[in-house]
Amino acid sequence: MKRREFIGLVGAVAWPLGARAQLSGTPVRLIVPFPPGGPTDIVARPFAEYLGNALKAAVVVDNRAGTGGTVGAEAVARSKADSRTLLFGTVGTNAINPALYKKLPYDAVRDFTPIALIAEAPVALTVNPSFSANDLATLVALAKRSPGKLNYGSAGNGTPGHLTAEMFKIAAAIDIRHVPYRGGAPAQIDLLAGQIQMLFDPMQSTLAQVQAGKLRAIAISSKYRSKARPDVPTIAESGYPDFETTAWWGVFAPANLPGAVTTNLTAEIEKIVLSESFRNRMEPLGVHPTALTSNAFADFQRSELAKWGNAVRESGATVGWR
Repeated sequence: MKRREFIGLVGAVAWPLGARAQLSGTPVRLIVPFPPGGPTDIVARPFAEYLGNALKAAVVVDNRAGTGGTVGAEAVARSKADSRTLLFGTVGTNAINPALYKKLPYDAVRDFTPIALIAEAPVALTVNPSFSANDLATLVALAKRSPGKLNYGSAGNGTPGHLTAEMFKIAAAIDIRHVPYRGGAPAQIDLLAGQIQMLFDPMQSTLAQVQAGKLRAIAISSKYRSKARPDVPTIAESGYPDFETTAWWGVFAPANLPGAVTTNLTAEIEKIVLSESFRNRMEPLGVHPTALTSNAFADFQRSELAKWGNAVRESGATVGWR
């Protein structure tokens, strides 16, 4: 074997080994761009535990909340391109915010290396049990009889719940008024008190109250029913066959992460997401583990940017920048 060929062969073998060495035992900071205890955090923390075990390293959850997730996303976008800092990105930070904010301190595509989609959750349309509509058809009929009279709450302007509701308004040709809150918890309190008629929010946020019988879920926005509440029909099967939205979470690294490191990190995360153990942790929360890696995840993100961007423009939703 010629010397040049031998050096090339050594390099081809050593680079993946170096990537594995870089991953193994190296502390990882997983930036979660929302507060502790929220819908994103309750998915991120179990995942961080699994990732730490897989990498044989400490994976520290760093909650960097602020401005719709942009503070945490910016921190990762400005970090060194290695495996030591990762973003637990969301549909908000990496699909909605580019259209929602007039100015962002990061580019949702160019500033990140997409690693893997982790999980999705449907948006649930939930009502107070005293509300007269027991199903989606009845609710739509009621809204058409009284245009502009029914209120729906959401966790805030530009959230998946708000935009899902706006997309549904167009699909059903109804006029219902938006009442934005500062998060899902206060919206849920008003729904329980009968101050609003309905709430659009990711399923895991209202699941406990639905299970307790204090709220009633009429429909969910995903393509398939949730294993957490298989009795709740989807919007698609309730007369709107093309309707589908989900909140989702995925792992992103800073842009230009070395290819071999990306490949090895992707492989470890895919094993986690496909594991029965992780699925058993997520599904009772109303969260569905979904494995899409690297190029497939990048394609998914591009399609989500188009879909949610269109929803933002049609709804007229906007928020300023700090």
